[in-house]
Amino acid sequence: MKYRKFEFRLNDGAALFAREWRPEHDVKGVVCLVHGMGEHSGRYAHLALALTQAGYALMSYDQRGHGKSLGQRGHTSSYETLLDDIECFKQECLNHFPKIPFFLYGHSLGGNLVLNYCLRRQPKFQGVIVTSPWLRLTIEPSARVRLLASLMNKVWPTFSLPSGIDVYALSHDLSILDTYNLDPLVHDRISVRMFTTVDQAGFWAVENAAQFDLPLLLMHGGNDRITSSDASSKFAAQIKKDCTLKIWPGLYHELHNEPEKTEIIAYLINWLDSLTIEAKNSQ
Repeated sequence: MKYRKFEFRLNDGAALFAREWRPEHDVKGVVCLVHGMGEHSGRYAHLALALTQAGYALMSYDQRGHGKSLGQRGHTSSYETLLDDIECFKQECLNHFPKIPFFLYGHSLGGNLVLNYCLRRQPKFQGVIVTSPWLRLTIEPSARVRLLASLMNKVWPTFSLPSGIDVYALSHDLSILDTYNLDPLVHDRISVRMFTTVDQAGFWAVENAAQFDLPLLLMHGGNDRITSSDASSKFAAQIKKDCTLKIWPGLYHELHNEPEKTEIIAYLINWLDSLTIEAKNSQ
């Protein structure tokens, strides 16, 4: 496996930190990954190892206000800015790997962004992978909290609070939790602008799911206490084309970090292989 770090420029001139993992030999496909709230791209190195062994490159970046990228922790000036960043990263990935199958992958917050990006921007990908998307939270904020957040979003959008993510709801693997707690690049902040816009986008995505027109692998842990697996099921049920919904009974939020991760990642790679072969046969 070959690994490198780099930065790429955005529409507003800012730069984001990014990583690339690629196989030693031929690359049969590229996965572009958008990470979750409060984390960073470096937490997917073990997924990169499995993907590169299967012949796929993995590219990911630290979102604004996350990891090694600059910006207020857990804040965005607008939701559209986050979608623009995905577009810029897609172009960066295409520059690195032209003319091979491309896949977009989003986890949690990244899942919310990826689904909305595909619905609103209608990009071309061989397929899309989404795990544990933030479409709805498992424990929904009250109407009063949402109203207060909406008001604060208008007068003080950068105001931030602890995100309230329950670390023990991420994975059954205690070593993962220990590493997460000690990771200096992980943070627990979220601004009212970030919460309000992502929360609204989750509801919008479910309402407009029938317009999704790319092959989709949507996976969720059945016992996810952070984001709602029911919302994922509702989203998938409205898709008229190629959608594979996989609910993993008893598992938590970070499927790729559960003790069963070998089986889960193998399932993901098999799905990638099926579309990669299809793309090759259609040439």
